[in-house]
Amino acid sequence: MKIVYFSVTGQTKRFVKKLTMNDTYEIDPIDPEIEVGEPFVLIVPTYEKDITEPVTDFLYYGNNQELLQGVAGTGNRNFAELFVFTAKDIAMEFNVPLLYTFEFNGTTKDVTNFEKAVKEIES
Repeated sequence: MKIVYFSVTGQTKRFVKKLTMNDTYEIDPIDPEIEVGEPFVLIVPTYEKDITEPVTDFLYYGNNQELLQGVAGTGNRNFAELFVFTAKDIAMEFNVPLLYTFEFNGTTKDVTNFEKAVKEIES
């Protein structure tokens, strides 16, 4: 399954680089309107909507929203109830599961657990 992600500070990108899954695509904040054309899981950092607007543009382009299988979020647990709110909001808006959450660029255990969650929705 394709992994699509958005990275603002590089934390999300560092997590994706740890994955054994090689079919990845980073949403371009300057030109987010690209059609993936295959089922995918989205990984997003936690930021206000104006910063993550390219993710929304990407999801509403072509049939991307129909191919979205689930979302994972990264953030900082110090923000309590706001931890991974971007991923939670996307999961709710697009009616897909929130597959996994992790802090910053994730641990080795986070990588394993995320990949397991993706494999479960593939089958």
